[in-house]
Amino acid sequence: MLGRPDRCIHVGDRESDIYELYCLSRELGSHFVVRTVVDRLAGDGNHTVATEMRRAKVACRHVIEVRDENDTVARVALEIRFRRIHVLPPIGKQKRYPALDLTIIHATEVDPPAGRKPIHWKFLTDLEVESAEQAIEKIGWYALCWKIEVFHKVLKSGCRAEDAKLRTADRLANLIAVFCIVSWRVMWLTMFGRTASAVRPALIRTRQEITLLDRVVAGSAGRNTQPGTLGFYLIKLARFGGYLARASDPPPGNVVIWRGLRRLADIQLAIMAP
Repeated sequence: MLGRPDRCIHVGDRESDIYELYCLSRELGSHFVVRTVVDRLAGDGNHTVATEMRRAKVACRHVIEVRDENDTVARVALEIRFRRIHVLPPIGKQKRYPALDLTIIHATEVDPPAGRKPIHWKFLTDLEVESAEQAIEKIGWYALCWKIEVFHKVLKSGCRAEDAKLRTADRLANLIAVFCIVSWRVMWLTMFGRTASAVRPALIRTRQEITLLDRVVAGSAGRNTQPGTLGFYLIKLARFGGYLARASDPPPGNVVIWRGLRRLADIQLAIMAP
């Protein structure tokens, strides 16, 4: 549909470790980065991917931040290995699917602490990886999975895209295209408020919206935000969507931002009505 399938990269977690998916991606001309769970046959079929990766040298160490069950952020060092490997299809499917030359990337935690399962990520991609920087780039793409899932949550739960009653594929595609823009805007507002809360609200809100928020959400916004800033009005918008803005509350999420935008839009439509 985009005319450039080579720009499309499918990012998947372990449930996407399906050989048919890899073959389909190649047929479509797109690419993929998938976290693997299956130790597939490799080379001439007498060994597996894990056997070859044990011989791969450590390309670099990469430090990431992880959050534990107690919401504590810790810095973790990973050893990065990668190798281009000839991967075979499952034994029962070797007559239907070809073997593929794929890049395997392993990221293994160095000196994991006691009481926590060590990080050991195994990735598979059809893209060439020739340097440590390129391997880290692919790991970074996988880290976007959570944001992609949140985007789809907004698309399905907020916009309720699955409840559409349109009868033709073209109309449904047009509707989902609009929903995608709305969902992206909700996510953008949520994250922008966390990273650049001190900027002017006029950058992303109209004068009418700012005036309405001042009238419908009286008093201070809460959470020690500075009046007249973007963060101030995003907290007001979130409060309009049910956010309590207590000192112990985490920053507002996509759901309360979505509810606030919907209620604000209803008021704007009422004002514009003759």
